[in-house]
Amino acid sequence: MLRTIKAKFLLGFFLIFILSFLVLNHTVKETIWSNNQKIVTSDLVDLKKNSNVYVRQAFLINQYSISEFYFMDMADEMVNDLTHATGSEVSVYTVDGVLLSSSEETLFSGKRDDDLKQAIAGESAYHITYMQDQAEIRFSYPVIIDGTKVGILRFAKDFNLLYQQSSGILNFIFYIALLIFGVAFLFSYILSGHITKPIIKLTEASSEIKKGNLDVDIHFNRQDEIGRLAENFNDMINKIRDQISTIERDRDQLKELNEQEKRFFDNITHELKTPLTSIIGYGKMIKEKGDADHTFFNKGMNHIVEESQRLHDLVIKLLEVSRRTSFSHSFERVDAGETLKDVCESMAFRAERYKKNIDCAIENNLYMSGQPDRLRQLFINLIDNAIKYSSSFSSILVKAGIAEDSIHFRFENPSTPLETDQYSKLFQPFYAGTHKITEEGSVGLGLSIVKTIVDEHGGTITISNTDEHIVVNVEFAYKEENSS
Repeated sequence: MLRTIKAKFLLGFFLIFILSFLVLNHTVKETIWSNNQKIVTSDLVDLKKNSNVYVRQAFLINQYSISEFYFMDMADEMVNDLTHATGSEVSVYTVDGVLLSSSEETLFSGKRDDDLKQAIAGESAYHITYMQDQAEIRFSYPVIIDGTKVGILRFAKDFNLLYQQSSGILNFIFYIALLIFGVAFLFSYILSGHITKPIIKLTEASSEIKKGNLDVDIHFNRQDEIGRLAENFNDMINKIRDQISTIERDRDQLKELNEQEKRFFDNITHELKTPLTSIIGYGKMIKEKGDADHTFFNKGMNHIVEESQRLHDLVIKLLEVSRRTSFSHSFERVDAGETLKDVCESMAFRAERYKKNIDCAIENNLYMSGQPDRLRQLFINLIDNAIKYSSSFSSILVKAGIAEDSIHFRFENPSTPLETDQYSKLFQPFYAGTHKITEEGSVGLGLSIVKTIVDEHGGTITISNTDEHIVVNVEFAYKEENSS
């Protein structure tokens, strides 16, 4: 509303100035054009008088009787003499408008002939043709001597200099008026700002406070009522800020605790599901094959025991977390390559279920500082996603190696490309993209957990599409084998 006051103030000045400017410009223009018209009319009147005197003298010199016939006989001579005497182009016509002679016939042909028509009707007339800063006048009048109409004289005269001077004067006045208008408007803008600026600042500050932003201060170098109002306003804000700061801190802490609790239980739910999937897979294979394949039976039972132990450890951790407010992470030196190889081997059976296979190219001695269980969970989630969302009968490539003091992991599977804006959202909780194939019970937490694990280990992760292959790159710092 206060901005509206300033706007109205400026609008009022603007309307006054623009109206004055337009009135001034129009008045000056009309005055100049009216004056030009008077000059033209006066010049043409003199031209008519002088040419009439010449025609009368021509009749007397040639001792012709005043008639249309002798006027026609003198046409060429009149054109030549009048052209030199008046400095204008001249044409001579009969009383019916038939051209007898012309100093520049092309100048008169193809032009407007309203003036000629009026001269045929017995009236003097002219019209002006404007082209940019040029002005040409066609002037026609019937030649009447002693009451006898003997013919018509028509003149073509340019007034370019007159109208160019007038145009220059108009432009000069226009720019001077525009400059005055600009200076006056600038002055009014500064004046309106001086009047309304303190009120605008107070309004903005109160709006910020209404939004909850108390980090505002107002300072005016003035001793009037507005200055004292600003001081009282600042004192009020300082008191409110002190009282609310504690409430805001408590609110933020509570919000953060709630978010941590939600993220924790989301991750725990997903981690409980993954080992169960492996246990169920091996259990079904053992049930189908029985103990006919003793080696596979022992291997499957070992994996079932290992995954069951993982479930047991997760439950123990969950019970521990229920009695604590934060996790206690301990890092150790881990051969991430061996962990990944073991995960690839255990996930191969899951890939077979989807009619797919896993190709591993993993270097040895990929040591890093981390948590074995969390790294295992990272690899399981990434390979599990590659299995679920790769094309049918496809091969999933898993590579790991050392480059530039870092361990690089690459998980690649053929898949339909996602839209460009989706790659930045894949790490968000519950976001599953646009894949049509989604495992039953999946809630879109896999990549969110992956991102959390990577961040915990100080690594980086990216997802991209290359030649219709989804590529996940993970990078961790390398810890040499002999380092402590």
